[in-house]
Amino acid sequence: MLVLITYDVNTEDAAGRKRLRQIAKQCVNYGQRVQNSVFECLLDAAQCRMLQAKLCKIMDPEKVVVVSTSPSVRAALGEEFGMEDGSFVQGRMVALLRALGADYVLDTNFAADLTIMEEASELIERITEGNRPLPQFTSCCPAWVKFAEIYYPEMLSHISSAKSPIGMQGPTIKTYFARKMGIDPKRIVNVAVTPCTAKKYEIRRQEMNAAGQYLGIEDMRDMDYVITTRELAQWARMKGIDFAALEDSDYDRLMGQGSGAGVIFGNTGGVMEAALRTAYEYMTGDKAPAVLYRLEPVRGMEAVKEASLQVGDRTVNVAVVYGTASLRRFLERMKDGEKQYHFVEVMTCPGGCIGGGGQPKDKKFEGDALRQKRIDSLYKRDSAMKVRLSHENQEIKALYSEFYGKPLSELAEKMLHTSYTDKRGQLDGEGID
Repeated sequence: MLVLITYDVNTEDAAGRKRLRQIAKQCVNYGQRVQNSVFECLLDAAQCRMLQAKLCKIMDPEKVVVVSTSPSVRAALGEEFGMEDGSFVQGRMVALLRALGADYVLDTNFAADLTIMEEASELIERITEGNRPLPQFTSCCPAWVKFAEIYYPEMLSHISSAKSPIGMQGPTIKTYFARKMGIDPKRIVNVAVTPCTAKKYEIRRQEMNAAGQYLGIEDMRDMDYVITTRELAQWARMKGIDFAALEDSDYDRLMGQGSGAGVIFGNTGGVMEAALRTAYEYMTGDKAPAVLYRLEPVRGMEAVKEASLQVGDRTVNVAVVYGTASLRRFLERMKDGEKQYHFVEVMTCPGGCIGGGGQPKDKKFEGDALRQKRIDSLYKRDSAMKVRLSHENQEIKALYSEFYGKPLSELAEKMLHTSYTDKRGQLDGEGID
């Protein structure tokens, strides 16, 4: 699309004149000048958003850009720069984001651990208290949530009210992180780097403004921008950054530490395995057995996987599903009562988030073989980590101690949980968002 960019910058001082030059330099990278302070740029939607964010930061130097990275990005980004499929490039990825101007780089694995705390606690309540129907379905995949809202609204009460990791990361940054770092939350620009194009829709959902409600700032969004793995790579190439030459960099410490359980969120079966590790220990008071650190029945590329686990004196039946066709068949079979389940993980993309629509394209047409390499990369990282349980993440413990109190607390419910809406009317063209 053709975009006309015009701007007015106060040049009475040296700082203003510098901002003017910086803005013009950015615009030249994307288009051509047609007159002073006016550029015509031919942009796609992703480029438009990236350019807007960069220009806003230059115009308002008080903005603080906080970038959070999803688990799957670090197992695929390297492919965009000729590296071996499934290469784990976390350190270079963080360095790249700093080179692109991020003030803070945080790990969405932290929020994955937070999601497990809330989701596992909710599952335990459903099983032990019967306060909501079983099975509980995971809620991390926004495409699955919207699919259910439109095609299976009768299942909405079964979907966990816990927001996705990005849905929890955003408001926590603009409240807890801002307070701890002494930053005015109105200055924060939250950017999520994800494998998922549906996350662009998710952050625009009406309810994704918990921080604004908490702080009394009406127009504040929890997460401001989403860019995909491919868009990040495109941005790096446009800036002429040699990704392979970057030296590894670490996440910022606050909200920059995740567990192995958070890492495996990126692949099919990972959310299930991560949640069960914590749920088992919470329900029994015992250490999670070795099987929950390598839960083979829910691993692999099969579209539907099932397992039965002994948790104390209960047998817990779980299932993992990806793909809407497989999901439809599973839901119909479940409704027929062939088997009773307690917990079901759903993702729409093949292999989970590692196969997301914003990931590097499968140029060699390897299909599942490529996705398996990315999955293996995340499992390898999990197995090498000292902390592999979400509830043992020390930063998560501090977050609850200092801010949320405990899982499912009143504040946690307001900030970290949500509800879903029957949208089957959209099939007739009603209220399409």
